[in-house]
Amino acid sequence: MKITDTHAHLYMKEFSEDIDSVIQKAIHLGIHRFFIPSIDTSDIPNILKLEKKYPNICYPMIGLHPNKVFPNNLEKELNSIEKWLLKHSFISIGEIGMDLYLENKFVSEQEYAFQTQIKWAKKKKLPIVIHCRQAFDYIFHILSKEKSSSLRGVFHCFSGTLEEAKKIIDLGIKIGIGGMITFKNNHVSQFLHKISLDHIMLETDSPYLSPHPFRGKRNEPKNLRIILKKLSQIYSTSEEKIANIIHMNVENLFFS
Repeated sequence: MKITDTHAHLYMKEFSEDIDSVIQKAIHLGIHRFFIPSIDTSDIPNILKLEKKYPNICYPMIGLHPNKVFPNNLEKELNSIEKWLLKHSFISIGEIGMDLYLENKFVSEQEYAFQTQIKWAKKKKLPIVIHCRQAFDYIFHILSKEKSSSLRGVFHCFSGTLEEAKKIIDLGIKIGIGGMITFKNNHVSQFLHKISLDHIMLETDSPYLSPHPFRGKRNEPKNLRIILKKLSQIYSTSEEKIANIIHMNVENLFFS
């Protein structure tokens, strides 16, 4: 069984004391690859250290998270990302998107950063990893405008409705599923069986969003097996079969 954690922030301080153990425990459970998204360019050196230490196991992404979009340094940060894209290979551009969860702040700047990074992804033929909180209509509008054969990616930590999931899938974007589907009364788990496994990706968002029964504690990639078990229950299909389908989804999106 081959499983990829397509979204894990393994460079964060929560893993500073035991990152090697965290990776080895996951590998022991069949989770053999980790895709590591950045929040801003200050993360890149630490992400690349993990890539160097764990080649073909840890894969770097690069992107400006919407919560790090500020008018006073936006252009500087985007310029830095563009320079990194010229001198290093990344598996994806992410995580990028829009976040209006707390307040409608810097909306136009977030839109600009999102669109700019989408254009780079299309030019470099890289998938995008999308962060969305309380901003689905904005994001869907931008993705619809940018729709092309080269636009592909993952809607990270999907928490929307079935109708929203179908809209995203119609644009050629995969649905990232993580620990939230194990939460009591989680609405996505109620309709997920109506979405073909061909459109699903597995992720933890470590160190965040630990699945039940570890909710509130540090998340880590080994918990992907708990999420896989929940998917097995939702789809009434063996874990191995689901893992094989999602493995091919990952191969087709990131390595083809």
